[in-house]
Amino acid sequence: MENQNFIDYVKIHCRSGNGGGGSKHYRREKFIPKGGPDGGDGGRGGHIILKGNHQLWTLLHLKYRKHLKAEHGQAGGGSLKTGADGEDVIIDVPLGTVVKDAETAEVKFEITDHNQEYILTKGGRGGRGNNHFKSSVNQTPRYSQPGTPGLEEWNILELKLLADVGLVGFPNAGKSTLLAAISNAKPKIANYPFTTLKPNLGIVAYRDNRSFVMADIPGIIEGAHEGKGIGIRFLRHIERNSSLLFIIPANSDDVGKEYEILLNECRQYNPELLDKKRILAITKSDLIDDEIKDWILPTLPKIPYVFISSVTNYNLDKLKDLIWSSFM
Repeated sequence: MENQNFIDYVKIHCRSGNGGGGSKHYRREKFIPKGGPDGGDGGRGGHIILKGNHQLWTLLHLKYRKHLKAEHGQAGGGSLKTGADGEDVIIDVPLGTVVKDAETAEVKFEITDHNQEYILTKGGRGGRGNNHFKSSVNQTPRYSQPGTPGLEEWNILELKLLADVGLVGFPNAGKSTLLAAISNAKPKIANYPFTTLKPNLGIVAYRDNRSFVMADIPGIIEGAHEGKGIGIRFLRHIERNSSLLFIIPANSDDVGKEYEILLNECRQYNPELLDKKRILAITKSDLIDDEIKDWILPTLPKIPYVFISSVTNYNLDKLKDLIWSSFM
Protein backbone atom coordinates (compact mmCIF):
# COMPACT_ATOMS: atom_id res chain seq x y z
CA MET A 1 0.00 0.00 0.00
CA GLU A 2 1.58 3.24 -1.11
CA ASN A 3 1.59 5.93 1.56
CA GLN A 4 0.34 8.62 -0.79
CA ASN A 5 -2.61 6.42 -1.70
CA PHE A 6 -3.67 5.72 1.87
CA ILE A 7 -6.67 7.93 2.63
CA ASP A 8 -8.33 7.31 6.01
CA TYR A 9 -10.58 10.40 6.25
CA VAL A 10 -13.09 11.86 3.79
CA LYS A 11 -16.04 14.22 4.07
CA ILE A 12 -18.83 13.49 1.61
CA HIS A 13 -22.05 15.26 0.62
CA CYS A 14 -25.02 12.90 0.25
CA ARG A 15 -28.33 13.66 -1.47
CA SER A 16 -30.93 10.92 -1.68
CA GLY A 17 -33.69 10.85 -4.29
CA ASN A 18 -37.13 12.40 -3.91
CA GLY A 19 -40.10 10.08 -3.74
CA GLY A 20 -42.35 10.03 -6.83
CA GLY A 21 -45.81 11.50 -6.58
CA GLY A 22 -48.95 9.37 -6.51
CA SER A 23 -51.21 9.45 -9.55
CA LYS A 24 -54.64 11.15 -9.82
CA HIS A 25 -56.05 8.90 -12.50
CA TYR A 26 -59.49 7.47 -13.24
CA ARG A 27 -60.40 4.33 -15.07
CA ARG A 28 -61.82 5.21 -18.47
CA GLU A 29 -62.77 2.50 -20.95
CA LYS A 30 -65.21 2.34 -23.85
CA PHE A 31 -68.07 0.90 -21.86
CA ILE A 32 -66.92 2.10 -18.44
CA PRO A 33 -66.99 5.90 -18.61
CA LYS A 34 -66.83 6.31 -14.85
CA GLY A 35 -64.67 3.47 -13.59
CA GLY A 36 -63.42 5.17 -10.47
CA PRO A 37 -59.93 6.09 -9.29
CA ASP A 38 -57.02 3.83 -10.32
CA GLY A 39 -54.00 6.06 -9.69
CA GLY A 40 -50.86 4.14 -8.71
CA ASP A 41 -48.30 4.95 -6.05
CA GLY A 42 -45.08 6.81 -6.69
CA GLY A 43 -41.72 5.03 -6.40
CA ARG A 44 -39.38 5.74 -3.51
CA GLY A 45 -36.31 7.88 -3.98
CA GLY A 46 -32.92 6.21 -4.26
CA HIS A 47 -30.86 5.56 -1.12
CA ILE A 48 -27.15 6.24 -0.52
CA ILE A 49 -25.85 2.89 0.74
CA LEU A 50 -22.45 1.91 2.15
CA LYS A 51 -21.28 -1.67 1.67
CA GLY A 52 -18.35 -3.41 3.34
CA ASN A 53 -15.66 -4.79 1.03
CA HIS A 54 -12.75 -6.76 2.49
CA GLN A 55 -10.66 -6.16 -0.63
CA LEU A 56 -10.42 -2.42 0.07
CA TRP A 57 -7.88 -0.93 2.50
CA THR A 58 -8.33 2.78 1.92
CA LEU A 59 -10.93 5.49 1.20
CA LEU A 60 -8.90 6.74 -1.77
CA HIS A 61 -11.75 6.06 -4.22
CA LEU A 62 -13.86 8.68 -2.39
CA LYS A 63 -11.19 11.37 -2.24
CA TYR A 64 -12.34 12.93 -5.54
CA ARG A 65 -15.96 11.76 -5.38
CA LYS A 66 -17.30 13.84 -2.53
CA HIS A 67 -20.82 14.45 -3.88
CA LEU A 68 -23.14 11.45 -4.04
CA LYS A 69 -26.60 11.85 -5.55
CA ALA A 70 -29.26 9.16 -5.93
CA GLU A 71 -32.06 9.12 -8.50
CA HIS A 72 -35.58 10.36 -7.84
CA GLY A 73 -38.50 7.97 -7.76
CA GLN A 74 -40.91 7.99 -10.69
CA ALA A 75 -44.53 9.12 -10.44
CA GLY A 76 -47.30 6.58 -10.33
CA GLY A 77 -49.53 5.93 -13.34
CA GLY A 78 -53.02 4.80 -14.25
CA SER A 79 -54.26 1.24 -13.92
CA LEU A 80 -52.67 1.16 -10.45
CA LYS A 81 -49.18 1.24 -11.94
CA THR A 82 -46.51 1.97 -9.33
CA GLY A 83 -43.71 4.31 -10.33
CA ALA A 84 -40.19 2.91 -10.52
CA ASP A 85 -37.96 3.36 -7.50
CA GLY A 86 -34.99 5.67 -7.90
CA GLU A 87 -31.71 3.82 -8.43
CA ASP A 88 -29.66 3.47 -5.24
CA VAL A 89 -26.05 4.61 -5.04
CA ILE A 90 -24.01 1.81 -3.44
CA ILE A 91 -20.50 2.72 -2.30
CA ASP A 92 -17.99 0.03 -1.29
CA VAL A 93 -15.87 0.93 1.74
CA PRO A 94 -13.14 -0.95 3.63
CA LEU A 95 -13.93 -2.84 6.79
CA GLY A 96 -13.39 -0.63 9.82
CA THR A 97 -15.08 2.43 8.29
CA VAL A 98 -16.78 4.63 10.89
CA VAL A 99 -19.49 7.04 9.74
CA LYS A 100 -20.12 10.29 11.63
CA ASP A 101 -22.49 13.20 11.24
CA ALA A 102 -20.38 16.11 9.96
CA GLU A 103 -22.17 18.69 12.12
CA THR A 104 -22.48 16.87 15.45
CA ALA A 105 -19.60 14.33 15.11
CA GLU A 106 -22.08 11.71 16.36
CA VAL A 107 -21.18 8.18 15.28
CA LYS A 108 -23.96 6.76 13.11
CA PHE A 109 -22.63 3.26 12.47
CA GLU A 110 -19.55 1.18 11.62
CA ILE A 111 -18.93 -1.19 8.75
CA THR A 112 -17.11 -4.26 10.10
CA ASP A 113 -18.24 -7.20 7.93
CA HIS A 114 -17.83 -8.09 4.27
CA ASN A 115 -20.98 -7.34 2.23
CA GLN A 116 -22.57 -5.59 5.22
CA GLU A 117 -24.89 -2.87 3.91
CA TYR A 118 -26.17 0.19 5.72
CA ILE A 119 -28.42 2.93 4.38
CA LEU A 120 -26.50 6.15 4.98
CA THR A 121 -29.03 8.58 3.48
CA LYS A 122 -32.58 7.30 3.01
CA GLY A 123 -34.55 8.19 -0.10
CA GLY A 124 -37.90 9.95 0.04
CA ARG A 125 -41.09 7.89 0.33
CA GLY A 126 -43.32 7.58 -2.73
CA GLY A 127 -46.73 9.24 -2.54
CA ARG A 128 -49.94 7.22 -2.60
CA GLY A 129 -52.25 7.32 -5.60
CA ASN A 130 -55.87 8.47 -5.41
CA ASN A 131 -57.03 4.85 -5.31
CA HIS A 132 -56.01 4.79 -1.64
CA PHE A 133 -58.36 7.64 -0.74
CA LYS A 134 -61.67 6.34 -2.11
CA SER A 135 -64.42 5.64 0.38
CA SER A 136 -68.18 5.23 0.56
CA VAL A 137 -68.59 8.97 0.90
CA ASN A 138 -65.87 9.94 -1.56
CA GLN A 139 -65.88 7.53 -4.46
CA THR A 140 -63.91 9.77 -6.84
CA PRO A 141 -61.14 11.47 -4.86
CA ARG A 142 -59.53 14.15 -6.96
CA TYR A 143 -56.27 14.23 -5.08
CA SER A 144 -53.25 12.04 -4.45
CA GLN A 145 -50.25 12.20 -2.18
CA PRO A 146 -46.98 13.81 -3.28
CA GLY A 147 -43.72 12.02 -2.63
CA THR A 148 -41.57 13.14 0.27
CA PRO A 149 -38.30 14.89 -0.55
CA GLY A 150 -34.98 13.13 -0.17
CA LEU A 151 -32.38 14.07 2.43
CA GLU A 152 -29.30 16.22 1.96
CA GLU A 153 -26.45 15.97 4.45
CA TRP A 154 -22.70 15.94 4.99
CA ASN A 155 -21.08 12.87 6.52
CA ILE A 156 -17.57 12.02 7.66
CA LEU A 157 -16.01 8.64 6.90
CA GLU A 158 -13.06 7.59 9.03
CA LEU A 159 -11.12 4.39 8.55
CA LYS A 160 -9.85 2.50 11.58
CA LEU A 161 -7.69 -0.33 10.35
CA LEU A 162 -8.74 -3.84 11.27
CA ALA A 163 -5.65 -5.91 12.05
CA ASP A 164 -4.75 -8.78 14.34
CA VAL A 165 -1.63 -7.08 15.68
CA GLY A 166 -0.80 -3.36 15.83
CA LEU A 167 2.80 -2.17 16.23
CA VAL A 168 3.10 0.56 18.86
CA GLY A 169 6.32 2.47 19.46
CA PHE A 170 8.25 5.71 19.20
CA PRO A 171 9.55 6.95 15.83
CA ASN A 172 12.61 5.02 14.64
CA ALA A 173 11.94 2.09 17.00
CA GLY A 174 12.18 -0.40 14.13
CA LYS A 175 8.47 -1.03 13.44
CA SER A 176 8.67 -0.69 9.67
CA THR A 177 11.85 -2.78 9.52
CA LEU A 178 10.13 -5.54 11.49
CA LEU A 179 7.04 -5.46 9.28
CA ALA A 180 9.19 -5.68 6.14
CA ALA A 181 11.19 -8.56 7.62
CA ILE A 182 8.28 -10.84 8.55
CA SER A 183 5.50 -9.91 6.09
CA ASN A 184 4.79 -9.09 2.47
CA ALA A 185 4.60 -5.34 3.15
CA LYS A 186 7.15 -2.90 1.73
CA PRO A 187 6.99 0.15 4.02
CA LYS A 188 9.30 3.11 3.64
CA ILE A 189 12.34 2.72 5.90
CA ALA A 190 14.84 5.47 6.74
CA ASN A 191 16.92 6.66 9.67
CA TYR A 192 14.87 9.69 10.67
CA PRO A 193 11.72 10.24 12.75
CA PHE A 194 8.24 9.89 11.23
CA THR A 195 9.35 7.90 8.22
CA THR A 196 5.93 6.25 8.42
CA LEU A 197 3.22 8.87 7.97
CA LYS A 198 0.40 6.46 7.13
CA PRO A 199 -0.36 2.98 8.50
CA ASN A 200 0.95 -0.01 6.55
CA LEU A 201 -0.56 -3.49 6.59
CA GLY A 202 1.27 -6.75 6.08
CA ILE A 203 0.19 -10.40 6.08
CA VAL A 204 2.53 -12.50 8.20
CA ALA A 205 2.80 -16.13 7.12
CA TYR A 206 2.83 -18.65 9.97
CA ARG A 207 3.10 -22.41 10.30
CA ASP A 208 0.67 -24.82 8.56
CA ASN A 209 -0.43 -22.19 6.01
CA ARG A 210 -1.84 -19.96 8.72
CA SER A 211 -1.37 -16.19 8.78
CA PHE A 212 -2.25 -13.00 10.61
CA VAL A 213 -2.43 -9.31 9.72
CA MET A 214 0.03 -6.85 11.23
CA ALA A 215 -0.32 -3.05 11.10
CA ASP A 216 2.64 -0.66 11.25
CA ILE A 217 1.25 2.49 12.87
CA PRO A 218 3.14 5.84 12.73
CA GLY A 219 5.32 6.47 15.76
CA ILE A 220 3.91 7.86 18.98
CA ILE A 221 5.51 10.76 20.82
CA GLU A 222 4.74 11.89 24.35
CA GLY A 223 1.61 14.05 24.27
CA ALA A 224 0.22 12.37 21.15
CA HIS A 225 -3.21 12.03 22.77
CA GLU A 226 -3.33 15.85 22.83
CA GLY A 227 -2.57 16.03 19.12
CA LYS A 228 1.22 16.40 19.29
CA GLY A 229 3.22 14.87 16.47
CA ILE A 230 0.76 13.10 14.20
CA GLY A 231 -1.56 12.84 17.18
CA ILE A 232 -4.92 11.14 17.09
CA ARG A 233 -4.75 10.61 13.31
CA PHE A 234 -2.92 7.36 14.00
CA LEU A 235 -4.10 6.60 17.55
CA ARG A 236 -7.56 5.80 16.19
CA HIS A 237 -6.06 2.94 14.15
CA ILE A 238 -4.82 1.28 17.35
CA GLU A 239 -8.42 1.05 18.56
CA ARG A 240 -9.35 -1.54 15.94
CA ASN A 241 -6.31 -3.80 16.33
CA SER A 242 -7.09 -7.00 18.20
CA SER A 243 -3.80 -6.87 20.12
CA LEU A 244 -0.80 -4.60 20.58
CA LEU A 245 2.88 -5.36 20.00
CA PHE A 246 5.00 -2.70 21.72
CA ILE A 247 8.30 -2.03 19.92
CA ILE A 248 11.22 -0.55 21.90
CA PRO A 249 14.86 -0.60 20.73
CA ALA A 250 17.46 -2.32 22.89
CA ASN A 251 19.70 0.77 22.82
CA SER A 252 17.00 2.87 24.49
CA ASP A 253 17.99 4.71 27.69
CA ASP A 254 15.24 2.98 29.69
CA VAL A 255 13.09 0.30 28.06
CA GLY A 256 10.67 0.11 30.98
CA LYS A 257 10.14 3.88 31.07
CA GLU A 258 9.52 4.08 27.32
CA TYR A 259 6.93 1.32 27.64
CA GLU A 260 5.11 3.24 30.40
CA ILE A 261 5.07 6.42 28.27
CA LEU A 262 3.60 4.51 25.32
CA LEU A 263 1.06 2.80 27.55
CA ASN A 264 0.05 6.12 29.11
CA GLU A 265 -0.57 7.69 25.68
CA CYS A 266 -2.88 4.79 24.88
CA ARG A 267 -4.60 5.18 28.26
CA GLN A 268 -5.11 8.94 27.84
CA TYR A 269 -6.55 8.51 24.36
CA ASN A 270 -8.87 5.60 25.19
CA PRO A 271 -8.67 3.62 28.46
CA GLU A 272 -10.24 0.62 26.71
CA LEU A 273 -6.96 0.13 24.82
CA LEU A 274 -5.49 -1.24 28.04
CA ASP A 275 -7.91 -4.17 27.82
CA LYS A 276 -6.12 -5.47 24.73
CA LYS A 277 -3.48 -8.18 24.99
CA ARG A 278 0.06 -6.81 24.89
CA ILE A 279 3.52 -8.16 23.99
CA LEU A 280 6.86 -6.37 24.11
CA ALA A 281 9.53 -6.81 21.42
CA ILE A 282 12.96 -5.34 22.17
CA THR A 283 14.34 -4.57 18.72
CA LYS A 284 17.90 -3.94 17.48
CA SER A 285 19.18 -6.60 19.89
CA ASP A 286 22.14 -7.19 17.59
CA LEU A 287 23.56 -3.91 18.95
CA ILE A 288 23.89 -5.15 22.56
CA ASP A 289 25.74 -7.95 24.31
CA ASP A 290 24.58 -10.36 27.02
CA GLU A 291 25.76 -8.06 29.81
CA ILE A 292 23.56 -5.19 28.65
CA LYS A 293 20.69 -7.61 28.12
CA ASP A 294 21.00 -8.76 31.74
CA TRP A 295 20.94 -5.12 32.81
CA ILE A 296 17.73 -4.50 30.79
CA LEU A 297 15.81 -7.52 32.09
CA PRO A 298 14.87 -6.13 35.55
CA THR A 299 13.37 -2.99 33.92
CA LEU A 300 10.93 -4.87 31.69
CA PRO A 301 7.16 -4.77 32.38
CA LYS A 302 5.30 -7.90 33.48
CA ILE A 303 4.09 -8.86 30.02
CA PRO A 304 5.43 -11.43 27.50
CA TYR A 305 8.59 -10.15 25.81
CA VAL A 306 11.26 -11.23 23.36
CA PHE A 307 14.59 -9.77 22.19
CA ILE A 308 14.73 -9.58 18.38
CA SER A 309 16.73 -8.19 15.47
CA SER A 310 14.94 -7.57 12.20
CA VAL A 311 18.27 -7.06 10.40
CA THR A 312 19.81 -10.40 11.41
CA ASN A 313 16.44 -12.26 11.74
CA TYR A 314 17.32 -13.03 15.35
CA ASN A 315 14.32 -14.52 17.22
CA LEU A 316 11.78 -13.53 14.54
CA ASP A 317 10.32 -17.03 14.49
CA LYS A 318 10.16 -16.94 18.27
CA LEU A 319 8.29 -13.63 18.05
CA LYS A 320 5.74 -15.12 15.64
CA ASP A 321 5.28 -18.10 17.96
CA LEU A 322 4.74 -15.75 20.90
CA ILE A 323 2.21 -13.67 18.94
CA TRP A 324 0.29 -16.73 17.80
CA SER A 325 0.19 -18.37 21.23
CA SER A 326 -0.80 -15.11 22.96
CA PHE A 327 -3.16 -13.47 20.49
CA MET A 328 -4.53 -15.91 17.96
